[in-house]
Amino acid sequence: MLVLGVGVEPGTPPEHLLDAVAALGLVEDVAVVATIETRAGEPAVTTLAAGRALRTYPASVLDAVDVPHPSPVVRRLTGTGSVAEAAALLAARERGGGELVVGKQRGRGVTVAVAR
Repeated sequence: MLVLGVGVEPGTPPEHLLDAVAALGLVEDVAVVATIETRAGEPAVTTLAAGRALRTYPASVLDAVDVPHPSPVVRRLTGTGSVAEAAALLAARERGGGELVVGKQRGRGVTVAVAR
């Protein structure tokens, strides 16, 4: 069972997120989509999460997660140094895992990471 952590810029078309996930080659193995709570209603996130569990976290909770690739830009914009990696790790930990399988990958207006 894989967890996909996603970060999206507001208004990013769903296709941009779907393309980034497709590039990972893991779409069918993703059971959970995880992100920051302020992006839960973004069309890109809701489209990807359709038929999967969606987990969201406040910025303060995400910011407490130790990640390999924190970003000062993401921190300035969201209040946390990581969305995709931190959300993936948190959701995986809730399911008894917590290993980052794919570190953050950037796409057009999106960032994705995978944990199990």
